[in-house]
Amino acid sequence: MKNKNKVAFYTLGCKLNFSETSTIARNFQDEGFERVDFEEVADIYVINTCSVTDNADKQFKQVVRKAMKLNPDAFVAAVGCYAQLKPEELAAVDGVDLVLGATEKFKITDYLNDLSKNNYGEVHSCEIQEADFYVGSYSIGDRTRAFLKVQDGCDYKCTYCTIPLARGISRSDTLENVLKNAYEIAQQDIKEIVLTGVNIGDYGKGEFGNKKHEHTFLELVQKLDLVEGIERLRISSIEPNLLKNETIEFVSGSRTFVPHFHIPLQSGSNDILKLMKRRYMRELYAERVAKIREVMPHACIGVDVIVGFPGETDAHFLETYHFLNELDISYLHVFTYSERDNTEAAEMPGVVAANVRAKRSKMLRGLSVKKRRAFYESQLGSNRTVLFEGENKQGYIHGFTENYVKVKAPWNPELVNTLHEVTLTRIDDDGCVRFEFVGVPA
Repeated sequence: MKNKNKVAFYTLGCKLNFSETSTIARNFQDEGFERVDFEEVADIYVINTCSVTDNADKQFKQVVRKAMKLNPDAFVAAVGCYAQLKPEELAAVDGVDLVLGATEKFKITDYLNDLSKNNYGEVHSCEIQEADFYVGSYSIGDRTRAFLKVQDGCDYKCTYCTIPLARGISRSDTLENVLKNAYEIAQQDIKEIVLTGVNIGDYGKGEFGNKKHEHTFLELVQKLDLVEGIERLRISSIEPNLLKNETIEFVSGSRTFVPHFHIPLQSGSNDILKLMKRRYMRELYAERVAKIREVMPHACIGVDVIVGFPGETDAHFLETYHFLNELDISYLHVFTYSERDNTEAAEMPGVVAANVRAKRSKMLRGLSVKKRRAFYESQLGSNRTVLFEGENKQGYIHGFTENYVKVKAPWNPELVNTLHEVTLTRIDDDGCVRFEFVGVPA
């Protein structure tokens, strides 16, 4: 295979997928491939797939069509969660040449002996039980922040979720390797690291190929806080039962960890939480929120919630609505339940009609707008530190405070990837917050 073949990447789904795409891309570059943008003509297009939403399934076909339009002779490879769950389905998509499952995706260059088009996608997909080793990764998608993978897989058996089927058992990176990756990121003038994984609060499990916890999530956080050169560390999503009070207290006094938590709730009804096989009740969730507010009153708290789960009556939904309405949180990510093959929930009685699911979703999205507005209003007049992003959006530069308030100012390229102390002054028509610099910007 001649060197300097051009390769392009497209990522569907979560931050974890982005970190893994970056690692796969670096492997290609190490082997002499030239990485180009997905909008350009390439010899190989690699699509990292997602299985969490219906939309991601449909998007995959659109992305393949886009690649084929750019170069009808290009070699198209599908990797990731959907490729593990439904490899034959992806292989049958017109234009797909290679489908790699959970363990094979990190060895993709080994499968590229011949880049000629196949009549039908070739599948290499392990039994998911074999996905028991760990591949560390991190993404540097922009100059501002990096996603650092610390954990993969999940041992939980939530009845709606395919992730254990797509990613295998819970396993972790070694503490030594996480710190090495964090140090590498710090050397590249990136100001913020977001910790990512499937179930990051489970960190430590499988670090040595067994179920024993050699290290805990708290130890990971404590050690990362000492890495020189990183201005900010952000915990992405963490299960409420695994977010311990000790971790919350440590973050409150930490040098680099920011006061921002994203904690999946999924339902505010204990009946539905039991049907989902979640590992906590709503009372524990309320305790976690109260603890964060006690030690970090200005913290941003995001919540995942699923509407329309089988068996969710109007009364159950209203329990969720009222629970969230009264909870001191900052925004919601609302997911409309969709059936997934090979999950318990797909066989459950009490299917909620699609129009009811849509209505409930709309109600919670409205509540999220209200919550975010109230949180932003509570921050007006306070001094915060903003990290500015690199994109010029219609003449404005945007950034986020440490507690995840989105701000905007007229475009100024000198602000990109810099931190500045500001006073938050007012909320603009588009919901972003305006500010004044404390002192004069450098």
